[in-house]
Amino acid sequence: MLVTVVGGGVAGSAAAIALRRIGADVTVYEAYDDPAGPVGSYVSLAVNGLRALGALGCLRQVQSAGFPVARQRMWSGRGKLVGDVARGRRPEDSLHSVTLMRADLVSVLRATAREAGARIVAGQRLDGAPGPRTADADLIVGADGIWSATRHALDPAAPRPSYAGLYSVSGTSGTVPPGLPRDGFNWIFARHGVFIFLPVPDGTVWWTAQVAAPEPPPDPSAIGLAELSRLFSTEPQAAAVLRTATAVRTANLGHVLKPVTHRHRDRIVLIGDAAHPVGAGQGASIALEDAIILARHLAAVTPDATPRALAAFDRERQPRAGKLARMETSNRDAKTAGPIAARMREMIMPRVFDRCYEKATRWLYDFDPGMLPAPATTVQANGEFALASDEIPQTDCPVGI
Repeated sequence: MLVTVVGGGVAGSAAAIALRRIGADVTVYEAYDDPAGPVGSYVSLAVNGLRALGALGCLRQVQSAGFPVARQRMWSGRGKLVGDVARGRRPEDSLHSVTLMRADLVSVLRATAREAGARIVAGQRLDGAPGPRTADADLIVGADGIWSATRHALDPAAPRPSYAGLYSVSGTSGTVPPGLPRDGFNWIFARHGVFIFLPVPDGTVWWTAQVAAPEPPPDPSAIGLAELSRLFSTEPQAAAVLRTATAVRTANLGHVLKPVTHRHRDRIVLIGDAAHPVGAGQGASIALEDAIILARHLAAVTPDATPRALAAFDRERQPRAGKLARMETSNRDAKTAGPIAARMREMIMPRVFDRCYEKATRWLYDFDPGMLPAPATTVQANGEFALASDEIPQTDCPVGI
């Protein structure tokens, strides 16, 4: 099977690995040379994403590129702890959520894809429409994100992203301010949105300000430390982190997408944010799941039955992605709540959040995308392939975030 993958980010690079593992001939076209793409911030992977990385054979590399985060703490704007739960995992999971720079995650995935035999052509943009570079492809995988051109080649009437009422600014601070937690993923419900800070093992702090704004800022590049300090001046923890800031990235507008109704046709399929931008801290993990499950469905049929495999893949994935999209809507509403709702949250969350969280997220973190054929690395004297023992994905290893 000849496969063209449009987009070489998390979804596209993971798809290249998975499709090579079932014997496909894969070429990936990516518009950006930089693995970070247009957004150079950090990403987190929950236990379901780690299971997917285990199936792809690059879990250890990703763990080495990032650091584990055991707890997620929720704080009111006044500094009151309103929730403290295991981050992206069941409490009993022995491995923890991994946070790393997006560029490092993509770099690991691209390196693994190349080692598997995929070709990655960076700096070339495809739109998913029939053309010289897709004419011979048996399958076109649209992994080109929320602004997917492949989605519109598939359906010219497909929805387009719209502003979500939030914009994000990420940065780094040089030290953990006195009195603040020195670990964990810390989420502050603020007057003007949400402020997240994450102490890093090297002593610095990674942070993101998610600002609620009914209209997008006219010049996102003009939003700097002074404006953020003004917006979060009433939240002492956020203000303390911003006072030690050493780097601030350009603001990134948040977008939402109405449900995509045409996600596959004939030899074209959408995965990741191109099909279902889920948010809720699960974008990368869901993209990794998509890649594995797509490959498993394709491995079960002959090439002439590809449309049937794509339909089966979509039927399996859409209910889960839809449920996550609804969760993200609730999260977004919480970030834009007014002062009365914020006060109610401060009163209610300490009583119910910790007790309800595990039950409410069990369906998310217990998911296992299954295994792929293990990569053959050596040839024995009898001509059969043998596997290097440290490359065999283990289904019984404890994986958690």
